[in-house]
Amino acid sequence: MHVESILRMKGGDVVSVGPDTGVTEAVEMLRARKIGAVVVSADGRTLDGILSERDVVRALAAKGKAALDGPVSGIMTKSVVTCRRADSVQSVMERMTEGRFRHLPVVEDGALAGMISIGDVVKARLEELSAEAEQLKEFIAGR
Repeated sequence: MHVESILRMKGGDVVSVGPDTGVTEAVEMLRARKIGAVVVSADGRTLDGILSERDVVRALAAKGKAALDGPVSGIMTKSVVTCRRADSVQSVMERMTEGRFRHLPVVEDGALAGMISIGDVVKARLEELSAEAEQLKEFIAGR
């Protein structure tokens, strides 16, 4: 299974904010949409960074409440690991585990194509394992 399969199931919508968006506004967006990260993009097409709950917590620990007063560009992760539609679920899972992050923007030809989370990846992998188990059962049963 590949990232493309995940995007077909969940869609390619990407929640994004501009780099000048206030941290408080972005945090409210995370809460309202029940998500853990937003892409930061000046034009809605290219990736400038990502703002995750972890980024907000780190900024609060370092700056206190003042961290909420600035723009997301001041606390976002600028060096973002991405994936492509053709990447395997297994390779993406390994990348997320090694990097210890839960959200991965999908980028094709320099443009955002979607966003996947560790939950999406685990769900896809479980479906893959379930299908393999069913095939093995059928093979053993001689069907």
